[in-house]
Amino acid sequence: MTAIVDPALETYAADHTTAPPPHLDALAEDLRATLDDPGMMVGPLEGRFLEFLAFALSARAVLEIGTFGGYSALAMAAGLSPGGTITTCELSPVHAAFARRHIASSPFADRIEVVEGPALETVPGLPGPFDLVFIDADKAGYPAYLEAVLPKLSRRGLVVVDNTLWSGRVLDPDDTSEDTEALRRFNDDAAADPRLVAVQTTVRDGVTLIRKAG
Repeated sequence: MTAIVDPALETYAADHTTAPPPHLDALAEDLRATLDDPGMMVGPLEGRFLEFLAFALSARAVLEIGTFGGYSALAMAAGLSPGGTITTCELSPVHAAFARRHIASSPFADRIEVVEGPALETVPGLPGPFDLVFIDADKAGYPAYLEAVLPKLSRRGLVVVDNTLWSGRVLDPDDTSEDTEALRRFNDDAAADPRLVAVQTTVRDGVTLIRKAG
């Protein structure tokens, strides 16, 4: 992933953010050593950001689409209200197994469920409502994921969508790859949809926050 923020500023921000707990440091070290594409992990800065959102929302039910190694789920778990839970959807059996192993050894083993399989098949069967939804999966699927989760969102719930600036490639007119084009459409549609209120941020690789209008 190419940085969209000056790397020195990104480092400064990370250095002035409360350090991750030991179980997240251990997960990150193991992930970098054993899984492909470690840059897909949200990392400590975005992890704390997600935890703060869960805390600010007093979230009792969180849905995640795209578990990867489990870092983001474990980060959000620290911000849950008492009795709160996280359901995280993962397509890859390898990633699901890795995440389950680290979740099981964490302080939040009883609060996170990893559901393996296509998220679009999983989400309709979940009860909801969800106070916080984090989408960080295949980029071409973002529009469908958003439509799937909106009916499950609580009245004051928030959808958080990762990688929406795509290392700046959304601004490159020569990049017509499927993922880049999908993210451009997603960003345009989210900003123009009268059902929604959206804010695009430059946190890490671009994080868009979405709520229902009204």
